Amino acid sequence: MAEGLRAGETAAPPRQFRFTERDFRCIQRLVRELAGIELGEAKRELVYSRLTRRLRALGLDSFRAYCERLRSVPQETAELLNAITTNLTAFFREPHHFEHLAREALPAVLERRRDTRRVRIWSAGCSTGQEPYSIAMTVLERLPAGWDLRILATDIDENALARAREGVYEAEAVRALPRARLARWFLRGRGANEGRVRVRRELREAVCVRRLNLVGDWPLRGPLDVVFCRNTLIYFGKDTQRRIVERFADLLGAGGWLYLGHSESLFKVTDRFELVGQTIYRCRG
Repeated sequence: MAEGLRAGETAAPPRQFRFTERDFRCIQRLVRELAGIELGEAKRELVYSRLTRRLRALGLDSFRAYCERLRSVPQETAELLNAITTNLTAFFREPHHFEHLAREALPAVLERRRDTRRVRIWSAGCSTGQEPYSIAMTVLERLPAGWDLRILATDIDENALARAREGVYEAEAVRALPRARLARWFLRGRGANEGRVRVRRELREAVCVRRLNLVGDWPLRGPLDVVFCRNTLIYFGKDTQRRIVERFADLLGAGGWLYLGHSESLFKVTDRFELVGQTIYRCRG
């Protein structure tokens, strides 16, 4: 039995890099200041595991040295955020949102915008692009001829955005999609690209991929019709959530739609949205 452990306990595996309380607080503070993201105590091991790759790439031997680099090399903060932010995503993840978009939201938007014939949607926290391309497929499969669709896809992670712009994915990522949808919207790779697919140009042209920090400036003009911001608000404190959601409401206006992630809620955040479905909200104005 390891000294100091109780029966049944095991010693924590030795760390390759020294990671002190001071190091963790340094990274906590920087991530909060840069992106408004709250890294609680439960995220300590995630921070260590995500950043050890960066320490190895830089040839550093401690987190203290990495924190010093963050202070002396401003460009490193972008790498920090790239490492910390989570990029778990999939095509048509949380499918009830896309069913609602097709069945309820889009017909309402088409009626609302019949004079301008424009549809404007924002995928906030788009990761590697599966969400905005799923939105584009859902809308384009039902959009009448002559309508203009624009989907803004934003994220803070430059590496994820590069993949979103490219629109190339492993074939396994689209394995569950209906055959007709695959044939219409994807090109299968050949030769060196065997086992990969690429979204067709029509989809890529509908999606504008840009870097945006949700706690920074938003170079956007409303009105928007729909905002997807799923599994992103959970990283912010209540005050930051409130500011972000209020800004969504300003861009959407009365009748706009907001889709959140499965574990997110606007309870005690704002009264400017009405809950109309499972993590589906409509703006009151």
